[in-house]
Amino acid sequence: MTRHFLSRQTLLLTAILCALSLVFAQPAAADPDEGSIDGELSEAIDAYLEAEQVLAGTKERQKEIKTEIKEGKARIKELSKEVNAFAEAAYRNGGISSAAAILSTGSPERAVEGISIINYLGEQQGRQMQDLLDARESLEAEKEALADEVEAAAQAVKDMRSARDQAANNIAAGGGGDSAGPTPGNFRAADPAPRNSDGTWPYEGCDVDDPTTNGCISGRTLHALQQSIYTGFDRYTACYRSAEDGGEHPRGKACDFSVEPGGFGGHAGGEAFTYGENLAAWLVENAGALGVRYVIWNNQIWEPANGGWGYYAGCGGGNPSCDHTNHVHLSMI
Repeated sequence: MTRHFLSRQTLLLTAILCALSLVFAQPAAADPDEGSIDGELSEAIDAYLEAEQVLAGTKERQKEIKTEIKEGKARIKELSKEVNAFAEAAYRNGGISSAAAILSTGSPERAVEGISIINYLGEQQGRQMQDLLDARESLEAEKEALADEVEAAAQAVKDMRSARDQAANNIAAGGGGDSAGPTPGNFRAADPAPRNSDGTWPYEGCDVDDPTTNGCISGRTLHALQQSIYTGFDRYTACYRSAEDGGEHPRGKACDFSVEPGGFGGHAGGEAFTYGENLAAWLVENAGALGVRYVIWNNQIWEPANGGWGYYAGCGGGNPSCDHTNHVHLSMI
């Protein structure tokens, strides 16, 4: 059983590493016209999830082995007492002259090695002790092997996460995709952004490259951008803007998600409007996990402090960009 488990884990891990080499073999930024970017991201996400599954399974087996070793040691200790008690009784009664030698070993392993142990305990108990000792040795060997498996699986998860993130960045850098986005019933929960040990948000500046522009954004903003793309909201997005624009964009803490593929258009309608509605809803639903400051969409603004959506006047002149009727604006903590 042990050998079969290790074989399955090894095969899965090997497959993951092979997939990783294929993902990283892709160019840093693919031509969006090739139609391969979304496929690359899908494969990277699948590989990442499979790597996580392998790691979780290996860790679960580690827990099982620790329990089995603990139980085996307890049974060996119990049988050792029986060995010593039987041998002591035999010595007192003078039945077997070598009993003192067995008692003096202080080791059930060495005692079992002697053929006389079968005479002391009987064939059934002697074999039971030997089987326990053999099982303990086998479990210890598997425990050591699994430690290497866990280390390799953890590294595979880390590498696959990097491949997944790079695939998402490629989409953003290539101008986005043309996905219709997920339906509300198929929204995935966003992976939480890192927090301090006390639950507060760490300070982040404009310190990582923005894949949508030549500027910079915060790590938390990049995380939110990647999470939205993983979910299926992969249309054209622009994050950083120069300082004269004001607001969170120059600080790297805001992104504008177009509801049209390829760029910002006029007032959204039909399928584009539905895309914006779903994206805005997903951002609000995952605001706590992502670290959202506020969301603006379709002349409305959502802020956690207000407990819901409220009216947003925009410029008051019907400009789709100013009124946010052609894109969803996200600002980050």
